[in-house]
Amino acid sequence: MGKLSDWGFSKESWKGTRGEYWVLAQGLILVGFALLPQWHPAAWDNWPVVVTYGREAIAVGCALFAAILLGKGLLDLGENLTPLPYPREDSSLVQTGIYGWVRHCLYSGLIFATAAYSLWTLSLPHAAATVLLFVVLDLKARKEEAWLRDRFPEYADYQQRVSKFIPWLY
Repeated sequence: MGKLSDWGFSKESWKGTRGEYWVLAQGLILVGFALLPQWHPAAWDNWPVVVTYGREAIAVGCALFAAILLGKGLLDLGENLTPLPYPREDSSLVQTGIYGWVRHCLYSGLIFATAAYSLWTLSLPHAAATVLLFVVLDLKARKEEAWLRDRFPEYADYQQRVSKFIPWLY
């Protein structure tokens, strides 16, 4: 099983004891996002050019922020990486680097990436999928944080100091 077992998956794990179904839901939403057709009202094609450029600039900003969150998050998490919300048995609590700004930067990166695409294309189905992804990842993060508080006594203090998804906001 190799890498999957390193991440905490096992034949028994599909009983859902480590949050496997949150990973499955997240994966299905992301696959659905990739397969969704683009659609927006035709009237949106006639916006002034300054509005179009502004929207595109915000989308590029979101995409760059997503790339930073995902890239730095993967690097800073290192050997602690697992797709499961349940922490690895040999894990340590990472509170430095990008994790000093956002507790769930990988989730945030996915949300900002899908939001960037939705905004760039003005696609309402993609915007709806982004909202669904946010809800699922927020619920997954809540479950993960309960396990992290049980594993690491200092996690409650970390929660008070560092935002969940968006620095200084949420």
